[in-house]
Amino acid sequence: MTRAELETPTLFAVHPHWSDRVNHNIIQSEIDGGVYLRDLPRGIVLEIETMDWICKLEYCGGYEAKVSGHPKYCPEPVQVYVSGSTWGGSMLKQFFIGRGMHLEFLHPVHQTVLTSPIIDIREVRP
Repeated sequence: MTRAELETPTLFAVHPHWSDRVNHNIIQSEIDGGVYLRDLPRGIVLEIETMDWICKLEYCGGYEAKVSGHPKYCPEPVQVYVSGSTWGGSMLKQFFIGRGMHLEFLHPVHQTVLTSPIIDIREVRP
């Protein structure tokens, strides 16, 4: 395998049975960027800036994380299950945190929490 082959990402191919809007949204999420939880090491801390708050997310593995930063849902770190991201509807891009999308997680008290659109995702270095 050549170096170019190793660095070429696998991109989404348009699905013939999905609407143009769904295919567009999936392709746009790859252009805008984001992270798959499966690619994150346990213990990494991300700062996720949404349109109305900044979420601190510490990945615990197994699609679980400790989130904090919201005055109502998580003023102190709380362990949640990260479902993924949506475009505001019912279609979920599982275990993905994407710019321009809404983060969805399952909170032990508040159940499903859907954030405002994500503006940026940054790694917090110690």
